[in-house]
Amino acid sequence: MTFQPILPTSGYNGWIFLDRTFEKQQDIFSSQPEIVRDTEYFRENIATIQTAEDLVSDRRLLSVALGAFGLDDDINSQFFIKKILEEGTVSDEALANRLSDSRYADFSAAFGFGDQAIPATQGAGFASEIIGRYEVRQFEQAVGEQDNDLRLAMSVKEGISDILDGNTTSAGQWYSILGNPPMRSVFQTALGLPDSSSAIDLDRQLEIFQTRAQSVFGSDDLADFSTPEQQEKLIRIFLIRSEAAKFSLSSGSSTALTLLQSTPSFY
Repeated sequence: MTFQPILPTSGYNGWIFLDRTFEKQQDIFSSQPEIVRDTEYFRENIATIQTAEDLVSDRRLLSVALGAFGLDDDINSQFFIKKILEEGTVSDEALANRLSDSRYADFSAAFGFGDQAIPATQGAGFASEIIGRYEVRQFEQAVGEQDNDLRLAMSVKEGISDILDGNTTSAGQWYSILGNPPMRSVFQTALGLPDSSSAIDLDRQLEIFQTRAQSVFGSDDLADFSTPEQQEKLIRIFLIRSEAAKFSLSSGSSTALTLLQSTPSFY
């Protein structure tokens, strides 16, 4: 990649700049030869894919397909991905539904190999939809190489949309938040919850997240987070709290180092 995202600062101020320049930076990023070659290949060939086996057998197509859902690291796990796709998401026992990471269910549902008589790959607008997602995810990754918090902030809009589209109940939506690593990280930080909260009983986690959401945002209804205003509030609180935590850790480390350096040696 030759173009690197321009991020003059971090935290919420960095987000304001990135949000304001997003479309222009995204367009420049997506026009790079490497991205264009991969997306054009996907556009020209995805309609020939009829089965999960077809998809995992074509590494270039699979790379874009996985990349569109932030699952790039699974490119070498063809057997696992084939099973995810073939079992679909209709059955509660389907592998995608039994995994804690809800992105696999989103991925499987989008392609429809296990859920539909005719897979989504045959749809007229399918290629453009997946390519659009892929370009955004790749840009997010490039941002994340410089500032992972800003990458997480970028994932909020589409992440919440996917979760609301895939779940009809409030509990189901919150469980999907808990099982989606990027979205969980954003909410957990914004709600002021420690990383150790992931170690407690899942039903108890659900209660804690809902209670904290009601306290911090005035609502535990995830549908409310589909609005730009609530998403912006979520991102703002997430970034401010994340920056504060980093500053506190850094200050604590600096203080400890100063104390150690100023302690006289008795040896």
